[in-house]
Amino acid sequence: MHKGSCLCGAVRFEVAGDLPGADACHCGKCRKHSGHYFASTDVPKSAVTIRGEDNISWYHSSQQVRRGFCATCGTSLFWDPMTRDKIAVAMGAFDTPTKTHLHVHIFVADKGDYYDIADGLPQNQQ
Repeated sequence: MHKGSCLCGAVRFEVAGDLPGADACHCGKCRKHSGHYFASTDVPKSAVTIRGEDNISWYHSSQQVRRGFCATCGTSLFWDPMTRDKIAVAMGAFDTPTKTHLHVHIFVADKGDYYDIADGLPQNQQ
């Protein structure tokens, strides 16, 4: 069981099972949503239990995707492709050791110009 929360604690979540390798999305929407790039792990929606769900604000950044953040403190928590059975959970929101690592960078063609990616992981342009 992996536990996490927002900065103020109004939203808490648990993810059952092992966490798959995380990706780092460098697209413009994720950079604006998170303030940098968005590192997250995709897990089955059925594996996620959320407490304080009424404190989540959902922003529909497209017709297919909504992004969840705490309405009180603004913590970026979720990236939800509504037509899929998986949800991306922000790596930085986990309270406990995740026992996983980044495995890929995506949308690097859109990355900010103020940093380099030099960790040797695969980089997908889109």
